[in-house]
Amino acid sequence: MNRPTRRRALVTLASGVGVVAGSFLVAGFAERWVVLALARTLFFLTPDGLVAFGIQRLGDLAQPLLVVGAGLTTVLLFGGLAFVTVLTGRALDRERAETVFAVGTVQAFVAFALTVAPLPALVGGAVGAAVVGVAGRGAVGGVDVARRDLLRSLGTAAATVGLAGVLGVRRGAGGSSDPKAGGNPAKETSDSLVRTMLSTAEDRSLPLADIDPLVSERFYQVDINPADPDVDRETWSLTVSGAVEGVREYSLADLEGRPAEHRFVTLRCVGDSLNGKKLDNALWTGVPMTDVLEEVGVPDDEPCCVYVRAADGYFQSFPLEAMRSAFLAYGMNGRSLPKGHGAPVRALVPGHWGEINVKWLTEIEVVREEREGYWEKRGWHGTGPVNTVAKLHSVDASSGSVTVGGHAYAGTRGVSAVEVSTDGGESWTEATLSERLPAAIPADADPEDVGGEAADAWRMWRHEYEATGGHEVVVRAVEADGTVQDDAESKPFPSGASGWVSRRVAP
Repeated sequence: MNRPTRRRALVTLASGVGVVAGSFLVAGFAERWVVLALARTLFFLTPDGLVAFGIQRLGDLAQPLLVVGAGLTTVLLFGGLAFVTVLTGRALDRERAETVFAVGTVQAFVAFALTVAPLPALVGGAVGAAVVGVAGRGAVGGVDVARRDLLRSLGTAAATVGLAGVLGVRRGAGGSSDPKAGGNPAKETSDSLVRTMLSTAEDRSLPLADIDPLVSERFYQVDINPADPDVDRETWSLTVSGAVEGVREYSLADLEGRPAEHRFVTLRCVGDSLNGKKLDNALWTGVPMTDVLEEVGVPDDEPCCVYVRAADGYFQSFPLEAMRSAFLAYGMNGRSLPKGHGAPVRALVPGHWGEINVKWLTEIEVVREEREGYWEKRGWHGTGPVNTVAKLHSVDASSGSVTVGGHAYAGTRGVSAVEVSTDGGESWTEATLSERLPAAIPADADPEDVGGEAADAWRMWRHEYEATGGHEVVVRAVEADGTVQDDAESKPFPSGASGWVSRRVAP
C-alpha cells in the first residue's frame, strides 16, 4: 500500500469514528445510537449455542463485550463505506465537494437503515463527511494527503468524540440505573407503611459479611438489549386482548388509581449459575393481575396461555394460570419503578424464573394455543417454576471461628431450613434462618397490620463453627413441605442451574 492510500485510509477510518461519535452526540447510549443498533443486529444473527455459551461463561461481561465488538465493527463499516465512496469518486473523476457529499449521504443512509432514527443518522453522516472534507483535496484526489490535513481530519474526529462524551453521556447514559445503591430506602420514603415493611426487612436480616440484606442493595438486571427503551409514562398504555370478552387498554393513571398492594418478591435469572448472584429481592408496589383479567372477561372454556409483549421487543408466553397470581408493579422499595427495572410497569409472576417477569410491559394477549417465547426460540426452557437453591456467598474467619452464610430461595414452595455440611457432605447441621418477610398488604393498611409471611421471598441463612484446617462446605435448602433440595447438578442452559453449592474454605 503506497503512502497516499495509507493516509487516505486513515482519513476514512477517522470518518467512521466521526459517524459513531456524531450519532452518539444526538442519541446518547440509547437504541437510536448506531453502535447499539448494530449490536442488536449482531445478537440476532448469533447462533443460539454461542448465545448460551456467552451467558453461562461470560456472565455480566457478555453484553459489554458485544457493545465493544459492535463499536469496532461500526467504525470499520463506516470507514470502509467512506473509503469505497472516495475511490469511486476518484474513478468517476468527481469534484471534491461531490465526493464529500456522497460520503456523508452513503453513511447517513446506512446509519438510518440500522437505526431507523433520522436525526442521529444525519448528524453521523454529516460528521463523517466533515472529517473527509477537512482532509483537503488529497483525501479525494490523486495527490498525497498532507500531514497537516491528516492531523486536521483526525482532530475533527477526536473533537467530536470528546463532545459526544460530554453531551451524549448526559443525554443517554445512566438511564438504566438501579435504585440508589447504598443508602437506606426505609429512611428515604415518606410512606409510613413502606417504611415499616422495609425496616422490618432490615431488622430481620442476618449479620453477614459481603452480601446484601433481605432487601437487595443493587438488584440484578438482564435484558436483551444493551440500552433500556425510553417509555413515556404519560403516553404509556397496557393493552389486554385476545381470547377475552372485551379488549381493554389501561394507562398508568388507571393502574395507580386502583387499590394497590405492597409485596416482597424475589427474582432469579434462569441464566444464573449455581452460586451466581442473579438472585435478588425487593418490595414492590402495584395491583394484582387477577383484577384486570376479571374485567376483560376470560371465557369459561379457559384459554391455555398468555402472550406478553414489551417495549424493547421482548416477548414471552406462559400458562394463564401463572398470570392469575401475577402482579403489575409500578413501584420498587418505596419509589417509582426505575427505568432499568421496567418503568413504568412490569409483570411479577410468583415463583417463576425471571425471564417471564416481563419489564416495560405493553401488551398481554390471552391465547388458546401455546407459543414460543423469546428465549424458548433460542433453546431455553425458563417459563416454569424456579429451582430451589441455597447460595453460599459469605465466608468470614476473622474472629477465630468460621461463619458462612447466604440466601436461600424456593419460589412459592418456601424455605423451611438450610442444612450445612462442613465435611464435604458426610454430616449435616441446620443453619440459623432469618425470619420470614411480611406478607403482601394493601397499600392503605395501617403499619401496625404488617405481619404474616411473604409468599415468594428468599430467606438468609447463617452458620458459625470451629475449624482449624481447609475443608469443603456444602449447603442445601429444605422446602416448606420437608422436601430436600435435589443434589443432581445441572448447568443454567436450558432449564436453570440446580444442585448443592459447595465451596472450599481455608480458615
